[in-house]
Amino acid sequence: MAKTCTICATSLLLAVSSGVATASAQASPAQAAGPTGFASGADVQAQIREMLAEMKPDQGFMWRPLVRDGATVAAIEIWKKPGRPAVHPAEAEYAIVLEGAGTLVSGGAMADSKVSNANLVEGSRIEGGATRPLGPGDVILIPAGVPHWFGITGDRLVLLGIKLPGAK
Repeated sequence: MAKTCTICATSLLLAVSSGVATASAQASPAQAAGPTGFASGADVQAQIREMLAEMKPDQGFMWRPLVRDGATVAAIEIWKKPGRPAVHPAEAEYAIVLEGAGTLVSGGAMADSKVSNANLVEGSRIEGGATRPLGPGDVILIPAGVPHWFGITGDRLVLLGIKLPGAK
């Protein structure tokens, strides 16, 4: 599983680095051509610009699918304010930092856990987690069930994020 995740992460990082991401969300002519979809580097940058233009001044987070293949979605996430610590019990979270700077706290134990929905548990803080700085090009893989939190250290943190089924 770890080798598969490493290969998957490396492939996606290479795809994004070269201006390509696979999966499909909005059915443009280029995306409709194949079952997995496609977004060019220009498409990614255009979506980020559109999302930033649509965000309200006090809005801290926006998520929008970029490409999709059935239930698997690669989405742009724009963070302008930190969210609450979270756990996704049945899904791993894979992301690549596209723009901005931030901090990832992961692992440890989440305090004051509250189930928000079937695949989201939120809390007030993470105790004992590892802290890492984040910048463009960084690759993140958070296993299912692991507490995590994104802090923002600049104007924004922009991620290409994908939820993957957790290991069985």
